This record gives sequence, C-alpha cells and structure tokens, in this order.
Amino acid sequence: MSTPPDLFDQPFEDDPDADLVRDSDRQAPRLPAAPPERRIFTVAALTEAIRDMFESTFGDVWVEGEISNCRLWNTGHLYFTLKDGAAQIKGVMFRSAVRYLKFKPDDGLHVTVRGRLGVYEPKGEYQIVCEHMEPQGLGALQLAFDQLKKKLQAEGLFEPSRKRPLPALPKKIGIVTSLDGAALRDIIKVLRRRHPNAHLVIRPVRVQGDGATGEIAQAIRAIAKVPGVDVIIVGRGGGSVEDLHAFNQEPVARAIVASAVPVISAVGHEVDVTIADFVADVRAPTPSAAAEMVVTAKDDFCARIDRLSHRLQASVRAGLQRRRASIHLLATRRGLAAWQARLAMRGRYVAELSHQLRQAGGSILSRRTRDFASLRLRLEARDLRRVTALIRARLGAADGRLSSGADRACHRAQARFAAIAGRLENLSPLAVLARGYAVCWNADRTTIIRRAAAVRPGDRVRVTLHDGEIQCDVTPMKRDDRR
Repeated sequence: MSTPPDLFDQPFEDDPDADLVRDSDRQAPRLPAAPPERRIFTVAALTEAIRDMFESTFGDVWVEGEISNCRLWNTGHLYFTLKDGAAQIKGVMFRSAVRYLKFKPDDGLHVTVRGRLGVYEPKGEYQIVCEHMEPQGLGALQLAFDQLKKKLQAEGLFEPSRKRPLPALPKKIGIVTSLDGAALRDIIKVLRRRHPNAHLVIRPVRVQGDGATGEIAQAIRAIAKVPGVDVIIVGRGGGSVEDLHAFNQEPVARAIVASAVPVISAVGHEVDVTIADFVADVRAPTPSAAAEMVVTAKDDFCARIDRLSHRLQASVRAGLQRRRASIHLLATRRGLAAWQARLAMRGRYVAELSHQLRQAGGSILSRRTRDFASLRLRLEARDLRRVTALIRARLGAADGRLSSGADRACHRAQARFAAIAGRLENLSPLAVLARGYAVCWNADRTTIIRRAAAVRPGDRVRVTLHDGEIQCDVTPMKRDDRR
C-alpha cells in the first residue's frame, strides 16, 4: 500500500491560505522537489577544512594530563601522548621549544602544557603542538635537579673514591667565575693575604642566564689544559634557584668530572647545594672558604716545617752542650794532661813530613818532565805530517807528468782522427750529392737504377738529392732525351 504523496505536506496548525493552496494544487499538477546539491570533498580538502576549523576555533590552549609514550627522536622533536582517565590526545614539541625545557619529560609525569591544536594530515589525526610544558607539583627546576642528580649518582660520579685530594702547595690556581661578581674579589683577597706568591689563571664567564652553562663547561675544559694549573675553583655568589641553574646542568657536571686537575665547587652560600657540589672533588660553602681550602694544606705544611725547624735547633744546641761537657771532662783527666803541647809536636812532625813529600814530588816531576821532552823529540823525528808532506810532493810531480803525457796523447789522437775524417768525407756519397749529383732508386727503394733501360714508361722512381728526396713518374723518352 503506497503512501499519498502529500501526506507529510499538511500543516500542523490551521492555515487560512490552506484551502487556496489545495485548490491550486488540484488545478495544477505538482512538480517533484529538487534534491539538495551534493558537495563532495577530497580527503585532503576535508582534512584541511578540519584543520582550519581547529586553528580558527582554538587558539592557545592549556591542557593538563599525564605523559605516556614519550619519545625524543634524533631530530630533536619530542612526541608523546597526553591522557587522563577518560581520553587522550597526541602531542608534539618541536626542537626549538624542547631546548628551553628545564626538566626531562618522562612517562607517568603529570604536566600542564600550552599549545595550539592542529591536524597531522598524512594520518588524519589531531594533536596539540606544545610550546611550553611545566610539571605539576614540583617546580621544573627542582624536577630537573632531581632527575640529573639521580642519573649522575647511578653512574657513580658522586662516589668519594672518585674524588681527588687537593695539592699540598699549589703554584698555579685556576678560577672560573664572573669578573663582576663579589666571589672573585673574595677569592683574590684571601689568596693575596695567605698565599701572595700564587699564580692565578682567571677565565671570566657568565654565571647565569642563557648561554652560561656552555661558557662554564668550556671554561673548565680550557683552564684544565693550561700547563701547570694545580687546582680549579668554580663558583659564584649566592642567589635564587634560577640564578644557580647553570651549575645544575649536565654539561657543567661532565666538564668537572673530566677535568685533569682537582676542582673545588664554591657556588652560592652554605645552604645552597648544586649538582656541581656533588661531582666536584671538594665542596666549599662559599668562594672565600674555597680560597682558604686551597692554602690550608700550605699552612699546615709551613707549620710542620716550623715545628721541625725548632726541634732541629733544640737538638743541635743540646748536642753541642753535651760535647762541650765531654771535652771539659776529658781535659781534666791525668792521661790527657798537656795534650795541647803533644798536639803541637805532632803538628810540627806533620809539617816536616809534608815538606819532605813536596820535595820528593818535585824531583820526581822534574825527572818525568825531562823524559817526556826526550820522547817528544824522538817522536817528532818520525812525525807522520813530515812523511806525508814528502809523499804528497812526489805524488804532485807524478801527477803533473801524467797530465802532460795524457794531453800529448790526446792531441795526437785528435790529429789522426781529423785526417781520417777528411779522407772519409771525400769518399762519402753525400759529398758527391752535394756537388749536384743524384741517386735514382726504384719505387720501393731496394735497387739503384743505373741504366735507362731498367725502367719503363709509367714506372715510379725515387730520386735522392743532397737535401731531401723526390718521387718521379717515367714518361716516354724521345731520342734527344736519351742523349
């Protein structure tokens, strides 16, 4: 059973013009209604429209949730999923924003992000492009501090066994700090008072703000390579957590660990604790205390030297007194009476023996000198230099005679060679050709043509002249040509 075509066209309320409409409908046939126009999107066009809607509807939005599937790619971009108990949304943070993060995002961390909604067209997924991220609960700086501390502690960089003792007498002290801060003035003041002959190597850096971390790490590496540096002080004055942030960075910690000389961390006041304090060989509560630590070993060393010097002087004085007492006691004994006179007699005897020894030595030396002169005269008579001079003179005369004989023989040989060459030149066929004669060959230059009957008209011959060669074709010869 079909439904009447105007069943759903009746009005729900009475219309005064309804009868007129019905009458007109009865009088004229109704035309079917035109179907609505169909608008067909491509997938790319629809995705682009959705993206434009997102970007125009949602500007900067703040979203709170828990991070999962967090992954930092080698391109430097951070990809993650932000979720709560009922939904989730994909998120991306590009490298330009990641470098400003003060902590490391990780799975399970509850954060608040600020960004804009967008559509990733290749997959048709909507996502939030984050420009800022901060953790909930702990501050970003504190979270970054705890994460880095846990990481470095797991690597064993805080172990006391890794720490090195300070040198006893540092001659050259490196300082990494700001030129404008009070820390440098305090360090110099203490060292000037307690160790005035110390050589200071100062590497000025920024201790807070953008770029301070890289400058501090580079300064530590550079100053550790300076020849003769015994210890390095790295520090600054007190400040807020944000001011000390540069000393809580991994590059600074790695540079301190890699330093070839001991490093003292003197950052802030006694209540301030940084990552640099944990990895340094020694932590000083203040920059002034760091300077005192550097020279503490020197003070102890000097005090020990003073104590040993006093003990040595006392021991020497006591020894001298004991020996004077022994000499006085021996002098009072009967067996040692008049020992000074006996000592004088022994001295006279020693003097006489010394005089005799000098006389005997002089006579022996004179005799040896005469023997040496005699041997020298005999040796000079057989001096090789004289014999060599005579042989050289004989060799010179023989060499002169040999040279003159060789010259005469060479001249005779040259004269004979010139004569033979002249005779040979007269017999040379080239000389004959030079006088205007020519040599006629057959075409392949294997036979000399001596008679005209040896060739026929049309043959090709080659004629050698004094300078060059020509090719000729034989033509019929007349009688006059043959004569």
